[in-house]
Amino acid sequence: MTASSPTSLDSKSQLRKTMGFWDVLLFNIATVLGPRWIAAAGHNGTSSISLWILAAVFFFVPGALVINELSSRFPEEGGLYSWSKEAFGPFHGFVAGWTYWIYTVFYFPGLLLASASMAAYIIGGRGAVLAQDRTFLMTVSLSMLLVAVVLNIVGLNIGKWLQNAGGVGTYVPLLMLAGVAAVVVWKHGSVTHFTVANMLPTWNWDTVNFWSQIAFAFTGLELVSAMSEEVRDPRRTLPRAVFGAGALIALMYIVGTFAILALVPAANLDPQSGVFNAITVGSMALKLGFLGVVAAILVTVGNAGGVGSTVAGIARVPFVVGVDRYLPAAFGKIHPRWKTPYVSILVQATISGAILVGSQINETTRGAYQFLIDAAIILYFIPFLYMFAAVIKLARRKDRKENPHAVLVPGGIAGVWICGGLGFLVVLVGIAVSLVPPGDTLNKMGFELKLVGGTVASVLLGLMLYWRGARAKQTEM
Repeated sequence: MTASSPTSLDSKSQLRKTMGFWDVLLFNIATVLGPRWIAAAGHNGTSSISLWILAAVFFFVPGALVINELSSRFPEEGGLYSWSKEAFGPFHGFVAGWTYWIYTVFYFPGLLLASASMAAYIIGGRGAVLAQDRTFLMTVSLSMLLVAVVLNIVGLNIGKWLQNAGGVGTYVPLLMLAGVAAVVVWKHGSVTHFTVANMLPTWNWDTVNFWSQIAFAFTGLELVSAMSEEVRDPRRTLPRAVFGAGALIALMYIVGTFAILALVPAANLDPQSGVFNAITVGSMALKLGFLGVVAAILVTVGNAGGVGSTVAGIARVPFVVGVDRYLPAAFGKIHPRWKTPYVSILVQATISGAILVGSQINETTRGAYQFLIDAAIILYFIPFLYMFAAVIKLARRKDRKENPHAVLVPGGIAGVWICGGLGFLVVLVGIAVSLVPPGDTLNKMGFELKLVGGTVASVLLGLMLYWRGARAKQTEM
């Protein structure tokens, strides 16, 4: 190995332990909880409420238990990549790590477009028109990406405050939504009639496609595990923060969907910025129009924090893969002054910006957004298949019971099989239904070709890089 090649000792030892319990809890909220998922759930209708409950019981809770076991048994930088490599070897670890990272080049543009759409409501009711303006969306999206990248390169001790503000800025406006809805319903009644029958799942093409978004909305608790070596006392901090954030997130998704539908009919809700339309409608009904502007400002900060947390967490995966020499060695470099994996962050942001611009070509704003979301879900769920399989594979190792710091899935081996099996099945179904175009897609064949082609090409690119890195490692031996 040459003197300039990064090693695990040289690079990882430079990382700083800057995150405590509250940092991790707010990081999880900023990463997982998304007002756009509540907007999408409202657009889907009252049946979303039962979908939230089903996803929480059969996916979110098992996933949290699995993440807690793996992160407490293997608190290493890289998270999902490290767990998959531990269970199945370097090749499968790389596939999990690569797809976990490359999904962000599709996820960031979708998140940024939704964030920019919500930010339009800072000017009040007129924001509904601006939220559909392509020039405005692109300008705000790229600016938000730039801020997140700069803060995370300067250092996690600085960047974490963006994530902390993001957690607060995401949760508080949703509490405002729930409060406004409660007062409006008490004074004027709900615009949506809720019954047990209409809250049960309605099986149509839109609902089938939306199921994957419901499951996707509950993911992200594993992300901070990719930064385990930058967390103080990770074996204790990570599980506590996962349980705390998980309970707050699940509750808000369900309450928020009730609230948004109480204020605005499903047919009138935009799947990106519907939360702020609802807050604006409710606050106007209460003659408190400024609440909508305050909520939009807070959520703009919250969304910036969501971008920042994802940049911070995901960038650690190619950094560790670069340290292991399966990606070009530059990915494993640490900034000499700020001690952050700056090459990984810059590459990630550059590709995301290019995808953001390219997604707008020959596509409506909603069509572009839906393509980005579905492509992100398919790529993102591949490493989750590995994660749920890994917890089962690693459950029979002797160190599971011998590790005094491990926060184990309850129920012994049977409990691991139940949690791992449920999660694996839900993820597999999520990938399948993501391939189903939404009901209002005009060119279904074109949507399919672009979606399948984009995801396959992304995986093949990673495999080419892996084989290149593997050959280079062999020649150095």
